[in-house]
Amino acid sequence: MTNFVYVALGGAVGSMARYGVGLALANSAVKAFPLATLVVNIVGSFLLAIVYLYVQHHSSQQTLWLLLGVGLLGAFTTFSTFSLEVVQLLQQAAWFKAVAVASLNFICCIAAVAVGLWLKPFLVNYWN
Repeated sequence: MTNFVYVALGGAVGSMARYGVGLALANSAVKAFPLATLVVNIVGSFLLAIVYLYVQHHSSQQTLWLLLGVGLLGAFTTFSTFSLEVVQLLQQAAWFKAVAVASLNFICCIAAVAVGLWLKPFLVNYWN
C-alpha cells in the first residue's frame, strides 16, 4: 500500500506542475501550436532519464523511482494529450502542423532521454 502512496503523491505534484506549465504557456506567442505539451514531454523525458540513472546507481532508492519516475514524471508528461492534439489538428486538416507536432514530440523526447543518459559519467561522479 505504501508504494501506491508514493505514486499518488508524486502524481499529484506532477499533475499540478503540468497544469502550471499549461497556464504559463497559454498566452505564448505560438497559440496555435500545442507548446505546453511539447515542453512537458521534452523536460519530463530528460528528467526521467536522470531519475532512472540515479535509481540505477543507488539501488536502494526504489521508492524514489515510484515517487519521481512513476508518479511525478508519469503525471507531468502526457502522451494522451499529445495524441488528442495531433488528432484534433488532423480533423482541422492542419496536416503540416499535425506532422510537425508528432515529429517534434517523438524526436525531441527521444533526444532528451538520450542526452540525459549521455550525462551518466558526469552524474555518477557527482553522486559519488
